[in-house]
Amino acid sequence: MKAQPEVDQKVIGAVLAQVARRVVGQDAMVERLLISILTGGHVLLEGVPGLAKTLTVRTLAETIHTTFSRIQFTPDLLPADVVGTQVFDQSTSRFTVKKGPIFANIVLADEINRAPAKVQAALLEAMQEKQVTIGGTTFHLDEPFLVLATQNPIEQEGTYPLPEAQVDRFMLKVRVDYPSRDEEKEIMRRMAGGEAIPVDAVASPAAILAARHHIAGLFLDPRLVDYIVDLVHATRAPADAKLADLVPLIEFGASPRATIALAQASRAHAFLRGRDFVSPDDVKAIAPDVLRHRVLLTYEAEAESVTSDQVVARVLDAVPSP
Repeated sequence: MKAQPEVDQKVIGAVLAQVARRVVGQDAMVERLLISILTGGHVLLEGVPGLAKTLTVRTLAETIHTTFSRIQFTPDLLPADVVGTQVFDQSTSRFTVKKGPIFANIVLADEINRAPAKVQAALLEAMQEKQVTIGGTTFHLDEPFLVLATQNPIEQEGTYPLPEAQVDRFMLKVRVDYPSRDEEKEIMRRMAGGEAIPVDAVASPAAILAARHHIAGLFLDPRLVDYIVDLVHATRAPADAKLADLVPLIEFGASPRATIALAQASRAHAFLRGRDFVSPDDVKAIAPDVLRHRVLLTYEAEAESVTSDQVVARVLDAVPSP
């Protein structure tokens, strides 16, 4: 049993090495995607076009012996285009089920905010229940099952805002930024030949699920449990945390799902650093990605150009850590 953590670390190290062959920089995004795989949580990547969001997700999927599908969301997309539909077979005079691209271990939902409400509802069932219904029959999705979605924050024409219920289903919302100058030079050098950079599949679904099991058992001190609950509670009742200035800015705070996600993601964050216990720094590092999309701001906050990131930063500064 003692060797299991070492095996887990070797697998993750091999995955990181393969991703680094094709993706330059974007360490924070890669790490958050790994955290999602190691915890089973979905991720929403937000960033302007050209920041390697799709490339990173595809590359990460290629490093695992698993199934992968990409769905390009458009305004004319139908639920059947995602989950599948029934097809009439004339030879047997019976309906058969044609499964959609959601039946994969890793699903890349590209530009997810371009899909209409019916498609969002179909995706919501798959994300939360890990099952889909086609023609009255329920089909369970194979583990591991992850939805890694992207959206463009600057182009709002022809988009549909994601329902709050669906946004809450994403464990993490990651903001992807531009690479540094040196990273961009390296990107240009690697892509100059125009040839695809190969990566190897170095992890199996069984290894990922084994790592998940190990991570779920990492030690979380009771004081850190209280700290996590205090952080989430402060987004709902800022006055109790001596953050009276945030009261008129927060419409709704984070849900209990945020508490669970913060504990799971903190464990995975500690695991990626080779520790078998969670520290306050793990919680602080991952809290913005867990909370930014779960803190809903008022019109007053929007009028004052206050962002959810700023609110979460104030909460982290105000709530004392163990």
